[in-house]
Amino acid sequence: QVELVESGGGLVQPGGSLRLSCAASGVAFNDDTMGWYRQNLGDQRELVAAITTGGDTNYADSLKGRFSISKDNAKNTVYLQMSSLKPEDTAVYYCYREWRGIIKWGQGTRVTVSS
Repeated sequence: QVELVESGGGLVQPGGSLRLSCAASGVAFNDDTMGWYRQNLGDQRELVAAITTGGDTNYADSLKGRFSISKDNAKNTVYLQMSSLKPEDTAVYYCYREWRGIIKWGQGTRVTVSS
């Protein structure tokens, strides 16, 4: 029912910024959590950030201060603003939505940080 479509990935230089978007369609519930995971080759998938409908946020400790998550409830879209990007931020970023134990995943958008 619910589909998640990510956008905004691409190639950026170290130190640059990028904003990812994740638009949810199909069923719109307010009682949910949306956020981002990322995974690069050879690495575990790790939580980047999450945000509840009420606006509570959670970040990976290593990313605090550089990444910021926000949500537009009217558009049912979550954003990930990334700044001061480093090569180690290179990964496929996956949007997710959790509603009452049901988790949906997007297809992912690739972010490459390289000079």
